[in-house]
Amino acid sequence: MKKNFVLGLLVILIAGASCSFTNKSIANDDKDKLLLDLITYVLERAHFEPKDINDSFSESVYNDFLDILDPTKRYFLESDIQEFEQYKFQIDDQIKNTEVDFFNLVYGRLMSRMDEAKEIYADILAKPFDFSKDESINIDYKDVPYASTKKQLKERWRKQLKYNAIAIYDGKLKRKEQAENPDNTKDKEGLDQAFLEKQEELKNKTPKQLEEESRESTKKTLDDFFDFVSTLEREDWFGQYINTIVDEFDPHTLYLAPDDKERFDRDISGKFEGIGARLQQKPEGAKIVEIISGGPVWRAKSIEVGDEILKVGQDGEEPINIVGMRLDDAIKLIKGPKGTVVDLTVRRVDGTIEVVSITRDVVELEESYAKSATVMDENVKFGLIQLPKFYVDFDDYTERNAATDVAKEVERLKQAGAEGLILDLRDNGGGSLKTVVEMAGLFIKDGPIVQVKSSMQEKEIHEDKDERIQWDGPLVILVNELSASASEILAAAMQDYKRAIVLGSKQTFGKGTVQNVIALENIVRSSEHGDLGAIKLTTQKFYRINGGSTQLEGVKSDIVVPDRYSYIDLGERDQENPLAWDKISPASYQVWDGYIDYDGIVERSTKRLASKEQIKLIEENAKWLRSQQDQTTVPLNYQAYRADQNKNKEKSNYFKKLSEYDSKLTFESLKYEQELFTKDSVLRERRDRWHNDLAKDVYVEEAINVLKELKANSLKNPATKLASVKG
Repeated sequence: MKKNFVLGLLVILIAGASCSFTNKSIANDDKDKLLLDLITYVLERAHFEPKDINDSFSESVYNDFLDILDPTKRYFLESDIQEFEQYKFQIDDQIKNTEVDFFNLVYGRLMSRMDEAKEIYADILAKPFDFSKDESINIDYKDVPYASTKKQLKERWRKQLKYNAIAIYDGKLKRKEQAENPDNTKDKEGLDQAFLEKQEELKNKTPKQLEEESRESTKKTLDDFFDFVSTLEREDWFGQYINTIVDEFDPHTLYLAPDDKERFDRDISGKFEGIGARLQQKPEGAKIVEIISGGPVWRAKSIEVGDEILKVGQDGEEPINIVGMRLDDAIKLIKGPKGTVVDLTVRRVDGTIEVVSITRDVVELEESYAKSATVMDENVKFGLIQLPKFYVDFDDYTERNAATDVAKEVERLKQAGAEGLILDLRDNGGGSLKTVVEMAGLFIKDGPIVQVKSSMQEKEIHEDKDERIQWDGPLVILVNELSASASEILAAAMQDYKRAIVLGSKQTFGKGTVQNVIALENIVRSSEHGDLGAIKLTTQKFYRINGGSTQLEGVKSDIVVPDRYSYIDLGERDQENPLAWDKISPASYQVWDGYIDYDGIVERSTKRLASKEQIKLIEENAKWLRSQQDQTTVPLNYQAYRADQNKNKEKSNYFKKLSEYDSKLTFESLKYEQELFTKDSVLRERRDRWHNDLAKDVYVEEAINVLKELKANSLKNPATKLASVKG
C-alpha cells in the first residue's frame, strides 16, 4: 500500500509540475529560489497535515532559524536582531514569492559576526583565567537576551570560554593528582606506555601551567571549529534555512541535500559506518536519542541515550567543541572510516563529564536480529525473545525479516518446553510495517492489526488473515520510552486484543507517523540545475484498532515500571512541532478472552513492584537525573566547580549499585545456538554478556512473575473463547 501511495503521489506531482514550474521556476537561474519553490510545492500537496504558511508560520521560522544559527547567543547583537525583525512576519510572503532576502541578510551578518568572533576569542584566551574568582554561568541560553553592546558580547564570550577551559583544567589537575598518587590508579595494567609518559610529565607541572594549557587547548578547539566553518559553502547554510521551514511541519519531515540523500540511501539499507548512534541538535551539544543495536556504541556500552556530546577529537588529537555547531557538521566530525578512533567528550545524563573513545565500525547486523533465551524459575521454563528492530530485506522479503525470525524463535522455544513468552521491544525504534502485521498474527487467530490513514485516502486496515496461532500461551511485551513506531503498533494491537500484558514505561515514544522520500529531480523536467536532493515527508498516520492514534500518546503500559528515563524529555511529545493525537473510527475485532483474571494480575503486579527496593532505587535515580538536567547554573570558581563535580560523581557512584541486582533467574541459549559456540567464541561472549544483563533486569524478573500468574489463570483453549467487540 505504501509503495502504491508513493507512485501515485509522484504521478500527481509530476503531472502538475509541467504547468507549475515550466514558466515560473525553470526559467529562473537562481537554484535557491527553485529549491524553495519545489519544497513548498511538495509540502502543500503531499504532507499529511499541510500547514498554513502565514504570519504565525513566519514567526516560527524566524525564531527557529536564529536559534539554530546562534543557539548560545554569542554572534548576533541586539541591533542585528532589530534589523532582522523587519522580516519576522514577512517570511511567509517571501516563501510564496520565492524570495530569499531574509536568508541573505542573516547569512551575510552571521559571516561578518563570525569573523569578529575570531578576534574576540583570541584576545580573551591570550590572558589567564582567574579560577579563584566567585562567578558562574547560566548554560540555559533560551531565555538569555542578545548582547546589546560588543563589550557585553565579549563578556559573554569570556564566561563561555572560561566554562570550556575550567573543564579542561579540572581534567588535567585530576590526572596530575593521579600521577602523583599512582597507587590510587585502577587497572594500571591496562594503561599504554604513551599514557604513562604523559602522566609522568604532569607531575612537574604547576597549576599555572595547567591553566595556560587549558586556554591553549580551548583556543585550538575554536581555531579548528572556525577552520571547519570556513569550508562550508553558502548552499550548506541555505540548506539549513530550507530545513528550518520544513521542520515547522513536523519533526520527521526534512530536506535532504544531495550528499545527505546519498548518506540516507546508504543508511536505510542497513549499512552504517560510524559510531552507531542517532543525534539531535541541542544548544548545549549533540544529544544521543537512539543507539543502534550492533553498532560500536552499543557494543562498548560507554554511552547511553540522553547523554550529550560536547566535543569531538580524532584519535588523541585536541577535540573540537561542537556546542552551537550545526548538527550535520558535528556528525561529519563524528563519523569516519571503519577502524579509526573518535574521542567524544560527553556530558552524562547525571551531569558528569567524561571522555569516551569509540572505534568506528559498521553495525554488526547479527546483533540487530531477533535472539532468544530460555529462563528458568522454580523449575518452570519460560522463553524470552529480544527484537531490536523490525528489519526486512527490501530487495527480497523472503531473504530475512523480523516476522519470520521471531516465528522461528517461537517454535524453538515451544520445542524447548517454554510455558510463557516475553517479547522484549525495549529500545526498538521500529521498521517494516509488513513484519509487524505478520508478527502480530503469530499470537491471534485473525483480525485487524493497525489502521493507516493518509490525507489523500480513506483509512486502510492491515489485517492478519492467517487463522493459525503459533503461540497461544501467556504473553508479556516489554517496552520503554524508546520503543517507537512499529513497536508501538504491535504492543497496541496486543493490548487492544487483551492478548498480552504490556509492561514497562508510563508510555512509549509516541511516533505514529509514516514518512516517504521523494527525489526533487523527479518533479522538475530539467537537469540544468543538477541534483536538487530530496524531501522526506510525513504522508500517513498510524491508528490502533480501537481508533486511537499512537502519535504523541504512544502505548500506555498496563503495568508501569519506572526507569532512569522516566522524567527525561525523550519522546515525540518533546520534539519540535509534533503532529497532534487524534482518533478515527475503530475497526471490528474480537478480544482474546483466554485470561481469567487479566485485571487482577495487573493490579497484583503493580502492588508487588511498589514494595520492591530496586524499583524505589530506580525511581530515586530517575528523579535525581531530572534534577540534574534542571540545574543550569555552573560555578566558574574552581573550588566550587570541583565540589559540584565530586558531589555528582559521588551520587552517580551511589546509583551504580542498580547494576548489582540479582534476580536469581537462570538464562540459557537454545540448543542450536549452543552448538554454534564451539566454532564462534565471539557469539558465546555476546550471549554470556546478554544473559548476565538479563539476570540483573528487574523488568524481566517481573515479566516472569506476570507470566506465572497468566499461566495459572489461562483457559485451556483460549482461542475458542472470544468476546465480540464491534467497531
